Amino acid sequence: MTATLTRDPHQVGRIADRLGAILTQRGIGPDATAHEPPSEPVTALELADARIPARYRRALTDHPQVTAWADEIARAGRPGPAGAPGISEGSSLLIAGPTGTGKTHQAYGAIRGLLAAGVRLRWEAVTAADLYARLRPRSGFDSERELQALAKCPLLLLDDLGAAKTSEWTEELTYRLINHRYERMLPTLITTNLPTPELRTALGDRVASRLAEMTERVILTGPDRRRRSTPSG
Repeated sequence: MTATLTRDPHQVGRIADRLGAILTQRGIGPDATAHEPPSEPVTALELADARIPARYRRALTDHPQVTAWADEIARAGRPGPAGAPGISEGSSLLIAGPTGTGKTHQAYGAIRGLLAAGVRLRWEAVTAADLYARLRPRSGFDSERELQALAKCPLLLLDDLGAAKTSEWTEELTYRLINHRYERMLPTLITTNLPTPELRTALGDRVASRLAEMTERVILTGPDRRRRSTPSG
């Protein structure tokens, strides 16, 4: 003979009600809404690091002239969102020196330093060679619009200026870009391997003249750091 165990349905209901009350108190009841844990705010520096090449993602400026320039730009910025300083007008900086002396490293370090200081800014970075490749006329691409976006950007890093092969077209494009930023006093970071006389020959007198007036010049010296496997520019 098989015995069948039965439970009082009223007792089962009371247990279920008690269990439901306990779960509800703990925020996991059947009617409770699941909430994602609050996410940490993403800083401007973290957003910038996603755009910065991996080799320069932790770049820090340690050259006194570059640091002083970044401090000057931060102080000159007009208030932006939530009262944070934003880029308005200011001087530009030309970092010159032989290959591997850390020019690009210092330039990205300056950008990261501005962001770390709380400056809200829209910025772009491009090598001269990539600039000409991007703006070369082709079907279905508005190169003029792209040029204007770079010309009007609050802060632009133009890396390795003078390193790409030049032509009348590249000289005219460089002039338009630099002249727009020169006239509006938009801060521009420029790096180059070329000494001043060679830079003038490569870019033309019009560009060289504007760079001479609009930029403070930093000269980096020393051996090629890349030969010692140290990130540099």
